Amino acid sequence: MSDKVFIEGLEIETLIGIYDWERRIRQTLVFDIEMAFDNRIPAASDDIALTLNYKDVSKRLIDYVGQSSFGLVETLAERCAEIILGEFNVSHVRLKLSKPGAVRGARAVGVIIERSRT
Repeated sequence: MSDKVFIEGLEIETLIGIYDWERRIRQTLVFDIEMAFDNRIPAASDDIALTLNYKDVSKRLIDYVGQSSFGLVETLAERCAEIILGEFNVSHVRLKLSKPGAVRGARAVGVIIERSRT
């Protein structure tokens, strides 16, 4: 299956980082997410109840990330992938988590992970 549902440029403020100054401020992270989902069934019926609701996924991540306080973006990316795979009918997720302004001269740094349901 090659169908994907995506969320691009989802900005979420959170406490993230290992340095003392990072632990005192909220920073904006940017998420780009691709989720494998068979779109043929909702497309055939035109029924939103059968879709992968990207609004529900976004709200869940906004709530989770907004309350988190991890040191590493790697840890946060893993937890977010686990939520998507565990709570939504998704067999595979590709998640890019960007931390804008973390390195002078770079627009953003971060991680890209791909995980599948086992």
